[in-house]
Amino acid sequence: MALEGPAERRDEGQQGGMANGNGVAPPPSRMAGRPLGAAAYSDRRLRLNPNTEHKPQDYTDVRGEYAPAVYSALERHLPPSLLEADRDVKLHFMRDILARYWPHGERNKVHRHKEYRQKIVHLYKPLHQELYSMHPSAFFLPTFLEAVRTNTEESIASIMTEPIPGVFSFAMLQPNFCDMLLEEVENFEKWVHAMKFKIMRPNTMNKYGAVLDDFGLEAMLNQFMEEFIAPISKVFYPEVGGGTLDSHHAFVVEYGKDRDVELGFHVDDSEVTLNVCLGKQFSGGELYFRGIRCENHVNSETQHEEMYDYSHVPGRAVLHRGRHRHGARPTSSGLRMNLLLWCRSSVFREMKKYQMDFSSWCGECQREKRERQIQCVKATKLAFLRGAGGAMI
Repeated sequence: MALEGPAERRDEGQQGGMANGNGVAPPPSRMAGRPLGAAAYSDRRLRLNPNTEHKPQDYTDVRGEYAPAVYSALERHLPPSLLEADRDVKLHFMRDILARYWPHGERNKVHRHKEYRQKIVHLYKPLHQELYSMHPSAFFLPTFLEAVRTNTEESIASIMTEPIPGVFSFAMLQPNFCDMLLEEVENFEKWVHAMKFKIMRPNTMNKYGAVLDDFGLEAMLNQFMEEFIAPISKVFYPEVGGGTLDSHHAFVVEYGKDRDVELGFHVDDSEVTLNVCLGKQFSGGELYFRGIRCENHVNSETQHEEMYDYSHVPGRAVLHRGRHRHGARPTSSGLRMNLLLWCRSSVFREMKKYQMDFSSWCGECQREKRERQIQCVKATKLAFLRGAGGAMI
């Protein structure tokens, strides 16, 4: 997409459900077979902050479009009056909320995608089986692992650089992990070609690359997000749901000769995005950032202080808000492959519907708020001067 065009969300499967992100969704209709108790709670809002003392019920037996972890995380945000309700009542209440983001047509797409994924997992033989379960010491650099396990703001900040507000860079992945993941993706792509499958690409903007969740890595990457990205996001991105991440979309993208060359100006369909360069040898391909925006201001002008270019280094990660506008410059030589993890919060997406002002994170909302404050101060001074003049007369 050209720089002057609209900055769009990249995940096609989510676009329809997010169209009314800042509006108030209509109340869900009464569904056949729905427990009677659920209707009493249909107009209640979720809690902004989770009830950390509440122990969620077990949803591992629940089948459908959402992972059991989504329900467990969302339950802590239920209204107090609903926490002790029957599990079926809570489950329907949460499904009603989640369904607002995925209309019926989108859910059909998800169902077809699920069947596609199940077929691949059943037939595909992994090259590196050790990638499919979490092995922190083998995946992460010791400095990163120690900082996250210590889990304090100081320990996490100690490994970070913040070249521009909201963008953090840090050394993260072991070289051997990067190599194995590259080999696994290449093996999967060869297998797909041999089987004459139609591979589903990561999003509408990338013609090359693969969705890692599609061939069995979903459980490992969910643990990756929950245990190693969420603690960082909770510290640095609390205002966009960094402390309530509960789902992800993970993929590898490929740039270079006979691959995608560059990536246009856009925002991600995520609350927090992790972008890690896996390799290989390449030049060019810098990320350029152009300010954080809500949906209302996504196409507003970029301020000089918001401009920043980031150069990829294999094994090194960059973390930013999904709404931080960015793109990728052309990869001029070689092959560059990156791991992307779009981390999402269903709680934040629900609460966002009731907000009109996003000045805690949107650059343009901040500027508008400052301008209103300046005008208010000017009006107050003018009223005071007029009043003082009248008093002297």
